[in-house]
Amino acid sequence: MSEMVVEVVRSGFVESVHRARVHVVDAEGRPILVHGDTGSLASPRSSLKPVQALAMVRAGLGLEDELLALACASHSGEPFHLDGVRKILAGAGLDESALRCPEDLPLDTAAAHQVIREQGGPARIYMNCSGKHAAMLATCVVNGWPLDDYRHPGHPLQRAIRATVEETTGERVAATGVDGCGAPLFFVSMAGVVRAFRRFPTAEPGTPERRVADAMRAFPDWTSGTTRPEALLMRAIPGLMVKAGAEAFDAFAYSDGRTGVVKIVDGGDRARVPVTVAALRAAGLDAPELSGLATRVLFGGGEPVGEIRVRPA
Repeated sequence: MSEMVVEVVRSGFVESVHRARVHVVDAEGRPILVHGDTGSLASPRSSLKPVQALAMVRAGLGLEDELLALACASHSGEPFHLDGVRKILAGAGLDESALRCPEDLPLDTAAAHQVIREQGGPARIYMNCSGKHAAMLATCVVNGWPLDDYRHPGHPLQRAIRATVEETTGERVAATGVDGCGAPLFFVSMAGVVRAFRRFPTAEPGTPERRVADAMRAFPDWTSGTTRPEALLMRAIPGLMVKAGAEAFDAFAYSDGRTGVVKIVDGGDRARVPVTVAALRAAGLDAPELSGLATRVLFGGGEPVGEIRVRPA
């Protein structure tokens, strides 16, 4: 199956193209839209955070509601995100010094500007993965596991996460790398990520899978940010959970089992959301708010002069 094509149109001319691999299944798990080789290895990056959170909940992490959503987040570094990270750490008797993710500025432009105005600079808590890292540390405290090397692939926490990735995807991890935050990165197929994501919203209420899904869906701003596309999609389609990853990866699952995964082959994130909207619509999931996300407007001299769009079939 050929890859989906995304066109970058400026002043009436196709200036560039991106290609996407897409795998969407219906409520019964049957493929309804497949573009490209979705059985080959992929790097889901932060799209695997719900699976990582699942492993932590199974290991005794007691977070609920917005703090559990934050454990799944690639957050924007808005003030409420930072407060949440501090609450997770404080609940485990820790502070920001325990974090081992890299120093960074908030992803949110306004939040980053505020840090700079206040004469601040990059810090670990601002890094978009700090919610996950705080949850990892809290899980280690619950289990009496070492804290200093919690990112190491051989650490009990990371072994538990790997086992959960393999269980939920139905695949053996083919390779292990290092994510941008320093935690292990597991390579699996896109089809495997579909299998994993589909488990979350279809699980029985009260199970660890369902707790993760319900937290993400109830608190979408906590999994990304108040203005991020992932939160906008979840607010627009109740029952939908969405998690983006670096290098233009996206995964979603709906309450009845409809599930999809998107990967822009060249990692061009500007093409990710239009393809995700196309995948959602192929699954029969739509809302008026999606019209503003289906294409991305391009500007020239401050005026709209083109768009980024999925090439019409």
